[in-house]
Amino acid sequence: MRRSGRSAVRRAAAACCLLAPVVALVWVPWYAGARPDLAGVPFFYWYQLAWVPGCAVWLLAAYLLTRGTRGSPDV
Repeated sequence: MRRSGRSAVRRAAAACCLLAPVVALVWVPWYAGARPDLAGVPFFYWYQLAWVPGCAVWLLAAYLLTRGTRGSPDV
């Protein structure tokens, strides 16, 4: 595969990594319930708090995918 093709695939994968937390947190009806609770904390709250480190992981993945593409001519 050519370098530019690989770069485009990596950028598309990085975009998906950045989109995953947005989709998971913007559509509130997916997690708007009180059950199941975790140590007395309703699902609505602990689901959002679980995404704090989850977002960091997705952002790290997007960074690692795009780290070497800055100097390429197809940017």
